[in-house]
Amino acid sequence: MSTQARGLQNFISDLRNAKGKDDERKRVDKELANIRKNFTPKGGKLAEDGSNPNLSSYQRKKYVWKLVYIHILGYDVDFGHAEVMVLLRSPKYSEKNVGYTALSLLMRSDDPLMNSIRPTMVKDLTQPTPAGGKNSAPVDAIQSLALCATANISGLELIQSVHTEVLHTLVAKSSTPQVKKKAALCLLRLVRTSAKVISGREFAPQVAQLLQDRHLGVLTSAMSLLYGLASQTPNEYESLIPYAVHILGMLVLKKACAREYLYYRTPSPWLQIKLLKFLQLYPQALQAGQENGAAKEAPAGNGGAHISQLTSIISKVLTETDVSDSINKSNADHAILFEAVNLIVCWGATGPAQLREGAMKLLGKFISVREPNIRYLGLLTMAQLAQLEGSAESIKKHQATVLVSLKDADISVRRRALDLLFVMCDTDNAERIVDELVAHLALADAAIREEMVLKIAILAEKYATDLRWYVDTILKLISISGDHVSDAIWHRVVQIVTNHPQGDLQAYTAATLLVAASPRRCHINAVRVAAYILGEFGFLIAERPGMSGEEQFRILNQHWPTSDNQTRAILVSTYAKLANLYEECRPLVAPVFARCTNNVDVEIQQRAAEYSSMREAFSPEAVEDLLREMPPFEDNKQSALEQRLREKEGENSAAVQKAARPSIAERKRAAQSAATFKAVEEVAAQAKAETGPIEADPVSPMSDGSPGTAKKEKSQKVGIPKEVIPAMRKAFSNLCTSPSGVLFENALLQVGVKHEYVGAQGRISVFFGNLSKTPLTHFRAIVEEVDHLRVQKQGTQGLLDEEEDGGCTVAVRTQAKLLLIVEVTAPFDDAPAMRVSFETQEGELHEYPLRLPIVATCFMEPVTLEPGAFMQRWRSLEGQDRECQEVVKAPPNAPPIDEEYMKRIAQIVTDGLKFGRCPGCDPTPWTVSGAATFRTGAKDMNGNNINVGCLVRVEANPQAGAFRVTTRTLHPLCSTAVKNVALVSIKLA
Repeated sequence: MSTQARGLQNFISDLRNAKGKDDERKRVDKELANIRKNFTPKGGKLAEDGSNPNLSSYQRKKYVWKLVYIHILGYDVDFGHAEVMVLLRSPKYSEKNVGYTALSLLMRSDDPLMNSIRPTMVKDLTQPTPAGGKNSAPVDAIQSLALCATANISGLELIQSVHTEVLHTLVAKSSTPQVKKKAALCLLRLVRTSAKVISGREFAPQVAQLLQDRHLGVLTSAMSLLYGLASQTPNEYESLIPYAVHILGMLVLKKACAREYLYYRTPSPWLQIKLLKFLQLYPQALQAGQENGAAKEAPAGNGGAHISQLTSIISKVLTETDVSDSINKSNADHAILFEAVNLIVCWGATGPAQLREGAMKLLGKFISVREPNIRYLGLLTMAQLAQLEGSAESIKKHQATVLVSLKDADISVRRRALDLLFVMCDTDNAERIVDELVAHLALADAAIREEMVLKIAILAEKYATDLRWYVDTILKLISISGDHVSDAIWHRVVQIVTNHPQGDLQAYTAATLLVAASPRRCHINAVRVAAYILGEFGFLIAERPGMSGEEQFRILNQHWPTSDNQTRAILVSTYAKLANLYEECRPLVAPVFARCTNNVDVEIQQRAAEYSSMREAFSPEAVEDLLREMPPFEDNKQSALEQRLREKEGENSAAVQKAARPSIAERKRAAQSAATFKAVEEVAAQAKAETGPIEADPVSPMSDGSPGTAKKEKSQKVGIPKEVIPAMRKAFSNLCTSPSGVLFENALLQVGVKHEYVGAQGRISVFFGNLSKTPLTHFRAIVEEVDHLRVQKQGTQGLLDEEEDGGCTVAVRTQAKLLLIVEVTAPFDDAPAMRVSFETQEGELHEYPLRLPIVATCFMEPVTLEPGAFMQRWRSLEGQDRECQEVVKAPPNAPPIDEEYMKRIAQIVTDGLKFGRCPGCDPTPWTVSGAATFRTGAKDMNGNNINVGCLVRVEANPQAGAFRVTTRTLHPLCSTAVKNVALVSIKLA
């Protein structure tokens, strides 16, 4: 062998001995030139396949190996493919081996030569008949080479050509175990590239046959394939659970394993792990199997048998796994154990309680061993197990051990210990755990401090029975590790204090922060939160000694020189509120505002200029209203801290799932806040009723003599005047493609809309302005509920009332506001309706049916396609249900259709319809083509968002003064919707 590869060995030696990159490149270029010269016959006549017929087998193999080595070094190799094809077609194993290796590395799936290679690959897979002779290739070796090459190349065209042959090779009885193993792994690679290659319902019985093979190597490869398939479509392979349990039982209970698959006396640990991971895909299988086994009509041996066997297997894994002196055996055994515990976690509350208790006891033992890998996995798995109901008390027994792991030398172990402490925390032990974490924060590494601060803040808020303790905890975090306290943390303090007026929380927080901000050296975050809280609630402590308004200003202003622009902006607003509340603060604040009106920071300059001129521009009552304390924050949104935790750790993290569940303390606080605000509203409503206008005599001459009819009878409803309808329709059409504008306007009312969209979600603000000279009463806006939109509504108090006697009052020259947060879940072609009703002072009841400009094109995301890809998709979307087409005449007053006019049409397609232009797709200047994706919030069975691809083409006929709009999408409603919006936009162009 050494003599045969002497030229290759010399070449490799030369490259290794090169003194630098330039020398290596020169040697490679020299060798490439020599190979190219030898691939060209001296007579200049090539064979039909483009190869050199004069080359010997030794030379061809040597030169191709050199090309492979040069390619591996990172140099471009763009010739020699014909010689590779000659080697592939050879019956000799040594040549075919070189050919398939070169094929896998040098050629891509889209290479034109692949068309001529595919028949050879198919033949080697299906008819690997060796030629006679000493050097002919073994059958299974040839098939293995073809399977490896197929898996490595795995292009879509190759997959479509050979996937049937690979599948046949896998299930054929004549295939050797070696071939079956490679066929299973090859098929797994093809499925990962193109999931539609296999139909689960048809393939499941064949997998069942594979799982009955006695060769453990075949079973291991088959389980890799099965796990990959079941991860995509679990329901289609659920019937194979008994086979997996049977194999697992043979390995665990009977120890039936060939010697070559024993790993430190553990029967095939890799196969056991694959089987357990497959079973984890079916968390309800245990409960379903028990129900089937208990059913009277269940056939004998069905359902419960494999379930009882599975519980016996898991129980044996839990009881027999122990720490071993051999690291390799210990790693293999613990890998199986932790997958078994993960299976128990997947079963949840439906699993046997004794298994959960046994797993918890074993994990408690593992988190105290010296081996860091086992301790890490023990902490990780215990955090997952802690999420199950009934596990809290047993986990608390290990709290002291977990706290010790928080001081481990390995930072990964410390992170897992922090996660477990976070998960095991509840109302009973929250104060102790939080205090321990705060004490450890001062000694913690900078790498883990930010995560610790975030989780301490979440725990303190979640389990605080007294919110004063929560405020004190956040102040400790700021004082110990202020640089790692994000804005979201102190923002959350402001929200909680503002939203809980009951008790003395607001006064306590103001007093505590004033003391915290008193030293000259104070962290900037403490100054920010103190400035905001004192501006809002400083008046609650102004009568206390040393806490007057003047003293509050002095303490805050001492930090002005060392503060950044963000903090100064907050301080300016606080100074304005202090000056409004305390007369003695106004001469102190005025010089600060005067200096800030020339500040280089625009935000500080604008705030100072507006606050300083406010008293001259508005009445004292208006200034009082503008500078009063902020209203409560919306509490129905997810906490910013929980969002931050989700971004850092992902959806499946045990800490994220723990943070998402509200605690008892949180529910109690929410109920108290709701009761408090309800009481405040009732008192305000009662006061308004007592101070309202005196009603007329309940029995008036115009009534029928019965009480309660004294109110003026409501007149007939007044609708939208006919003369307003054309302008209203035009306004609606404009708003479909513009971010803001007026939707409706008459002498009494103006309705404005501002809307913005990101993906499948949108935020729509609707403003109702009173243009009349009298207030509009019983003002209501009822938005139609539609199936294709998820809508969250929030508006001025009373605006969304369903009852006719409800509603709000819109004073003269003021506005009522409506905020809609929408998410689209399905294609649609109609805009949702909104009914606006109100009553004038004369008693006229007005009711206006309007349409909100929420159309399908609002949820488009532009896509840019190459001309070839655009035309391919355009042709694939042909059909009556997918295409929608209509011709529209240009308006009579429109200018002639020229290139400028077409630029406006292109702008409508890109900016209005939110389609991406496809350069090179338009054959003439009178055509505009675009592509987009309609985004929805709906999920498919794999958890992915459902989206719809959309194409549009606008073609102009300048002579006829007309446009033809054609839309093609995967959904007929999308085609109609895009066409309709495009037509009205072109009419307005």
